[in-house]
Amino acid sequence: MLKARDLTPDSSYLPSKVCGVDFSGAKKAGSKIWVTSALIVEEVLKIEDCFQAKDLPSSAAERDSCLQALCHFISSQKACAFGLDFPFGLPNKVLKANGWEEFVLSFGNYYLDPGQFREICWAVAGNCEQRRNTDRTSQTPFSPYNRRLYRQTYYGIRDVLAPLVRHQFACVLPMQRTSSGRPWLFEVCTASTLKSINLYLLPYKRADKESTLNRARIINGVVETGAILIDSSALRSKIIDDRNGDALDSVIAAFATFRALGNPACFVVPRTSTYALEGYIYV
Repeated sequence: MLKARDLTPDSSYLPSKVCGVDFSGAKKAGSKIWVTSALIVEEVLKIEDCFQAKDLPSSAAERDSCLQALCHFISSQKACAFGLDFPFGLPNKVLKANGWEEFVLSFGNYYLDPGQFREICWAVAGNCEQRRNTDRTSQTPFSPYNRRLYRQTYYGIRDVLAPLVRHQFACVLPMQRTSSGRPWLFEVCTASTLKSINLYLLPYKRADKESTLNRARIINGVVETGAILIDSSALRSKIIDDRNGDALDSVIAAFATFRALGNPACFVVPRTSTYALEGYIYV
C-alpha cells in the first residue's frame, strides 16, 4: 500500500464505470487487445461486455489505427476508471527526465523505436534488467524493458499515455491528481493480481482442454471474491473460450481497477516518492 501523501483526491467524485484493458504492442494489436467494460452497481462490478479493440469505432487490426481508436475511446469515457496492463514508467536508474510527465511527453522523441528503447535501457542499466520499486513489491514477472514486454511498454507509453497526457484527456494515477472531468488511468498487472488471490499457478493461455478449464476456474475464483458479477452465460463463455487468455486478462484488469477504487489512499503519493516518478501497480 502507498504511504503518506501530500495531495488529496476529489472525494466528491468516483467513477461509475470501470474498463480493463489487456494491452498489446503487436502489429495486429486490434486482434490482441481486449477491453472489458463494467458498471459499478451497489458496490459490485457488473461486467457488461468484453470485446477486441478492433471492434472500437474507427479501429482496425493494425496497431496505429487501433491505438488511436483506443485513445479516443478512453478520452470519451468521462466517468470511468481504466486499468491498463503495461508499465507506465521505467526504473529510476534508466530514466532520462526530471519528472514523470516530462518523461512521458519526451518519450517518443528520445526512444525512436522499440528496439532502440530496449537497447538504451539495457546499456544505461549496466547490461542488466532493472526493476522499479513497484515491480518488486507487486512481484511482477518482468522488467519494463524485458524482451517479452518492451514493445508493450513502448507503444503503451508513446501511443496511449503520451497523447492522453499531452492533451489533458485523462489523469494518470498516482502521478497526477484525480479529476471529475477526466477518466482515471491505473497501471495493473494481471499476473500480480492473480498471485494476490492465489490463482496464478493455473496455466490458462493455451487452446488445450486443461487451459480452458483453468480459465473457467479463474473466472469462478474472481466471482467468488464477491467483487464482480457476470450475469450473461454467453459473455462468460466468450471470455472462457478465448484460448489466448486475453479476454480473461481484461476482466482481471477491470477487477484490479475496481479494487483500487476502494482504497483512495492509493490514488496519490508525495511528489518526492519513487512511485511518483516510476509509477505504481494497482493489484
